[in-house]
Amino acid sequence: MATPDLLFYLFTAATLIFGALVVANPFSRNPVNSAMFLVLTIVSLAGLFVLLHAFFLAAVQVIVYAGAVMVLFLFVIMLLDLQEETRRQVKLAGLIAGLVAVAAIVALFVRSLLAARPGADLPAPTTDGNTVALGKLLFTSYLLPFEIVSVLLLVAMVGVILLSKKDLK
Repeated sequence: MATPDLLFYLFTAATLIFGALVVANPFSRNPVNSAMFLVLTIVSLAGLFVLLHAFFLAAVQVIVYAGAVMVLFLFVIMLLDLQEETRRQVKLAGLIAGLVAVAAIVALFVRSLLAARPGADLPAPTTDGNTVALGKLLFTSYLLPFEIVSVLLLVAMVGVILLSKKDLK
């Protein structure tokens, strides 16, 4: 087995394990630990992008998601200051219903993948990514959605600050 194959399996396993630890963390119920596992998931996804020779996407993945968005998530988590006794307990019926729903979605996904046989007739990729074309497209055709997302993040951050502000009476 070649080195890229081993790295693919390593990054894939790390992504799946860290992604599962984001949701079901057996080590701690602290949301900061889940956020840190999300950072590790994002970094391992960036490793998969590097294996695909999508270096720009890997850098954007780490800078934007692991950097900016995770800082925002941690900021919100710290501002909310959740206490252990105020956290909601998991109910058995909700857990079972959730597992049944996830199993049904996975079964449908696997069934559709086996029926479709994706990638069977695709030609080999011919060129690497063109970051100049991507940049021009992002800042011309998609400038408005880009700015709307940035304003929404700003509004969410200000809303969390106002909601978590303690009354000083």
